[in-house]
Amino acid sequence: MRKLLIIGGSDAGISAALRAKELCPATEVTVVVADRYPNFSICGLPFYLSGEVADWQALAHRTARDIENEGIGLLLQHTAVSIDATQKEVSVRRPQGDLRKLGYDRLILGTGAESIRPRVAGMDLRGVFLLRWMDDAFILERFLSDRQPKSATIVGAGYIGMEMADALTRRGMAVTVVEFADSVLTTLDKEMGQRVETELGRHGVRVNTRVGVTGIVQSGDQLRVLGSGGFSTNSDMVLVAVGAHPRNELALCAGIQTGLKGAIKVDRRMRTNVADIFAAGDCVETRHRLLAQSTYIPLGTIAHKQGRIAGENAVGGDREFGGSLGTQAVKIFDLVAGRTGLRDCEALAAGLKPLTVETEMWDHKAYYPGAHKLWVRITAELGSHRLLGAQVLGHRHSEVSKRVDVFAAAIHNAMSIEDLNDLDLSYTPPLSSPWDPVQMSAQEWSKSARLLTPNPL
Repeated sequence: MRKLLIIGGSDAGISAALRAKELCPATEVTVVVADRYPNFSICGLPFYLSGEVADWQALAHRTARDIENEGIGLLLQHTAVSIDATQKEVSVRRPQGDLRKLGYDRLILGTGAESIRPRVAGMDLRGVFLLRWMDDAFILERFLSDRQPKSATIVGAGYIGMEMADALTRRGMAVTVVEFADSVLTTLDKEMGQRVETELGRHGVRVNTRVGVTGIVQSGDQLRVLGSGGFSTNSDMVLVAVGAHPRNELALCAGIQTGLKGAIKVDRRMRTNVADIFAAGDCVETRHRLLAQSTYIPLGTIAHKQGRIAGENAVGGDREFGGSLGTQAVKIFDLVAGRTGLRDCEALAAGLKPLTVETEMWDHKAYYPGAHKLWVRITAELGSHRLLGAQVLGHRHSEVSKRVDVFAAAIHNAMSIEDLNDLDLSYTPPLSSPWDPVQMSAQEWSKSARLLTPNPL
């Protein structure tokens, strides 16, 4: 294997390049990057826009020079436009506008995803923004600096919407959130989402759920967002954050099969149906570890793992992707919300018999100053007591992500509720209790399950 060509310079693409070069230094590795920002933390954009990260260049996981020093070639501002899988050539458009053909022995697609652009009137008005890439952030930052808007409407209450509600509030703006569902953060149960809404309200964010946006119109110097049920709100700017869908144009032109939401179909070795073409990251389906079936979960953590596997296998390896649990965490003002695995409704839809139990407790020993409440919801299977999922909500100093990660590791290794109690977890009064909240919540689940199980012993 002599030439490895990678299209896409974000999480999956750079992870693939680094792994391939590590395992097979003689391989010629080239990464085609559509913009000027390889290996930047897109997840960090809200914190740059809030002002918490002052220098946008700090968002780079690695600089272009760092990557090139690994022996990896970068073609910045080059856009791949077509793939000839028979001739093993990719046509790319150079900055000057002309086309160039690049040959490959193996090809990895890491084209990522793009923001969903709702089909409503007004999306092209000045002051309406999407947020996905570095250039999106720069356009928005210039607007914020030049126009000094006092108010904003955010359409969508997912992770980006919530982080940007925090970010724009930090900049002194009055923020209104509009969400189609009946609570914010629909990857969590409604009860958890309602607690997040309380936190948003505490910081002055106005939340409107069960509203379908029907259009955006100019209203004097402001923009008016219109919605179902006669909803209307005016603001100086609008951010639309209603999710993302995979970029699959190159894959389709090469005859590569796609599946859920148009994501590229891959096997567990990240191979497509076309010989010598791999794919990874937000452009592909992912295997759900619990359900053993395909799903679509565009997350940076998954993209890094899949890219590493694609890079290894492209140079002769034989490694399989272990699957995803959709483990996520998000900070919203002083709260952190996290989840992993299946919720009750998802387990039911999969034909399982779940029980979900919520426990409220302190994050560490209450006698030590600064204790905060934690809410933990565990979902496990009745009968087998197999752990299926968990949701955790608490103060940002409560090590929420640590607890979610313990649950994720347990589910990954097919542990039961009782197995959680056997874990040798760390303890010191300022940080936890002799029984960690993970274990206390497991014990509460067991109590509830016993009430539903005849002859529990």
